[in-house]
Amino acid sequence: MEILDFVNQAGTSFHLALLDKTMEGNVRLGFVIFRQFRVKEGETMVVKNPRMAVVGARGMLARMVMNMAPPSWKLVGLSHPGFDLTDQFSTANGLAELRPDVIINCAAYTDVDGAESKTNLAFLVNGVGPGNLARAAKELNATLVHISSDYVFNGNKTVPYGESDPPDPRSVYGKSKLQGEQAILESGLERFFILRTSWLYGAGGKNFVETIIRLAQQKQELHIVADQIGSPTYTADLAQAVFTLLALEANRQETTRPRESLSGIYHFSNEGACSWHRFASEIVSLLKKTSIPVKTRRILPIGTVDYPLPAPRPCYSVLSGEKYKKVTGAVIPGWREALERYVLNRDKLSQG
Repeated sequence: MEILDFVNQAGTSFHLALLDKTMEGNVRLGFVIFRQFRVKEGETMVVKNPRMAVVGARGMLARMVMNMAPPSWKLVGLSHPGFDLTDQFSTANGLAELRPDVIINCAAYTDVDGAESKTNLAFLVNGVGPGNLARAAKELNATLVHISSDYVFNGNKTVPYGESDPPDPRSVYGKSKLQGEQAILESGLERFFILRTSWLYGAGGKNFVETIIRLAQQKQELHIVADQIGSPTYTADLAQAVFTLLALEANRQETTRPRESLSGIYHFSNEGACSWHRFASEIVSLLKKTSIPVKTRRILPIGTVDYPLPAPRPCYSVLSGEKYKKVTGAVIPGWREALERYVLNRDKLSQG
């Protein structure tokens, strides 16, 4: 890992980690502040080894976040049952003992269909929990990062959803995720990032990519929904987006000139859009470039009506990343390129 030092115009000196390789071994430039200090009137103010608490630490995204965190950060993974984010007092006391500078909430009840029958559990984890974390973060003067979902929208649009589009969730899962967002917004917390994402996949979890990889080894013919459109998102790219926003926020805090807050809602998914059918076809195509035997010969498109499920799905849930790109200046990888990085490097990821 290469370390770069520079001083900006506000007189703030930063040590930046240039993440030269990801878990997959590919080159990536990712600027992450892990130590910063400001010289003010001959006095040095040092913030060393920031503490980061990752909630839902056993999950797919949390694992990637912790793997990509700067090495000097002090990481603490929190998960149920040892840490219950649905209990306000337990959450407050647990975080007060740790006193993290950053709290990243990767915990969620993600069983979209199960949420239709386990409504109370979905709203406790997805709706109440984020509010508890936000209130605890406010008391600790910490920054909260919360992951939300494209399911907060009804899916009736035909162009990408922006952050200012009114939410209108149709499923219990979507409604519970929206309640979590609202709880954070109403908490009075000043420093927070709500990242809405979609069609998330990565190592160490149940997701569409892993399901198709399994089925491709078992079935000659697959029937995949072709009339739902969205944007796949690789956990490595979402984790990088989290650290990019945190780095910018740390920069803003250290500047001597007041600037507009970066806090708020952001959309992040890999660039481009596809149907589930197109996504599955690309997964199988890439799988054939690996050593994994592929049995599937045909992938047939079907309609949503041909594959009924308890929870309604948005027909179109593509998220616009324009705000994120404008604020950060970052380039968001396309969904095909991200998928190729993942599929062709699954062996390395599983070993990591």
